[in-house]
Amino acid sequence: MKRETIVWTVIFIAGGLFLLYRGMSAPHGLGRAYVKEVRINKNSAIDLRTTFVDAKPTEQGAKLSVSRTVGLWISAFLTLAILSFLYRDNVFYKVAESIMVGFSAAWAMVGAGFWEAIIPKLAANLAPDLIRAWAVPDLKEPQEPNLIYLAPLVLGIMLLWRLAPRGGWIARWPLAFIVGTFAGIKLINYLDADFVNQIRSTIIPLVVMAQSGAIDAWSSFRNLGVVLGVLSCLAYFFFSFEHRGLMGRIARVGVWYLMITFGASFAYTVMGRIALLAARIEFLFDDWLWLIDPKDKRPW
Repeated sequence: MKRETIVWTVIFIAGGLFLLYRGMSAPHGLGRAYVKEVRINKNSAIDLRTTFVDAKPTEQGAKLSVSRTVGLWISAFLTLAILSFLYRDNVFYKVAESIMVGFSAAWAMVGAGFWEAIIPKLAANLAPDLIRAWAVPDLKEPQEPNLIYLAPLVLGIMLLWRLAPRGGWIARWPLAFIVGTFAGIKLINYLDADFVNQIRSTIIPLVVMAQSGAIDAWSSFRNLGVVLGVLSCLAYFFFSFEHRGLMGRIARVGVWYLMITFGASFAYTVMGRIALLAARIEFLFDDWLWLIDPKDKRPW
């Protein structure tokens, strides 16, 4: 047996023994979710409904939730399965990856596509009374059918024609409509956000006066740095003149601005990933293993 296999086998056995010890030790335990029943007043004093919220194990009225406990253990297993890729590609990682992709696709189709687009935006405008009686009791608008929504219904059916064995060319027409409309809408948004707003943000005073009448040195220095940075970055991408002499020195300053910007963007991305990792580690140590208690959920 390879040394690497022996090491990981020992780690897995030690981890299993630790989980067994934590599960049998009192009063600690691990991996259990508790809830309590509370009443909510939704509309009036007569309409009282009950719901379950998270509770401390020692809180009055708290009881073990089997469904949430099972979900907690499944979440812990999938988290460890994803982290196992740090060792190497394995069957547990592939299972967790397939589950994540499958659930994401199902949510995008059922949650975002069906219940957030087809039902409230299409079906509710074509048959509001039916949707109000069947799916959305709180639907207020519209009150009457709007037949203009037959156009997206027809385009949607034509788009699904791609799945038919014959007549797949019919799906090209709604696809062209979608691409053209999306490109037109995004073009205006990009022009406004990435062009007009950036020009507007650059037109700033180089000398900022405070309310007392004196010069605000810090604000003036900041505005000067912004203007010089924009001009030097534009000089770097201006290829009508050779980057020599003064033009070359200004372009080199633009390179520094660009490198600092790219570095800050990359650092922001890395910090976002580290924040996600920290959240999963906190989940494992707090909700699952009960090794830490930052929210004071367990008084022991």
